Amino acid sequence: MITALYIVGGIVLLVLILAMIAPKTYHVSRSIEIAKPKSEVFENLRFLKNQDAWSPWNKKDPHMEKKFTGTDGTVGATSYWNGNKDVGEGEQEITKIVDGERVESELRFLKPWKSTSDAYLATEEIDANITKVTWGFSGKNKFPMSIMMLFMNMDKMVGKDFEEGLSSLKQTLKK
Repeated sequence: MITALYIVGGIVLLVLILAMIAPKTYHVSRSIEIAKPKSEVFENLRFLKNQDAWSPWNKKDPHMEKKFTGTDGTVGATSYWNGNKDVGEGEQEITKIVDGERVESELRFLKPWKSTSDAYLATEEIDANITKVTWGFSGKNKFPMSIMMLFMNMDKMVGKDFEEGLSSLKQTLKK
């Protein structure tokens, strides 16, 4: 009986220590330069429906269920998706637009697990015909997910998808 208490106590102590050292937040971003004027690039980025042309998740499940509500390209516009195991279920709502500069949104993941992240697409003029686009997202790791993040790397998990998406965006805007 005493041995069992020591084992349980040790497990509880281990979980507490892991919870204390686990990452509480995450941030992932990637950038690409596109040979188009900033205004043209931004006009594409502000619309949720345009993401279908370059989203890496759309390629992982081109038949996913999608619904759009609100006026696309404005604060409050929402894109809902429900797809295979690679894309899950969730929604993205535009929360802020800094015209010509940045589109911010809230990502609400419903499956395979519930979580919320803040995402953004930002544009920066390099010169009159070259625009730098930065795609990023950040959020909080809540317990017990924070402990799992000790063994997972969000940057590696999502970074490649962001790179693929930005590359597809560049190709889409070349057309």
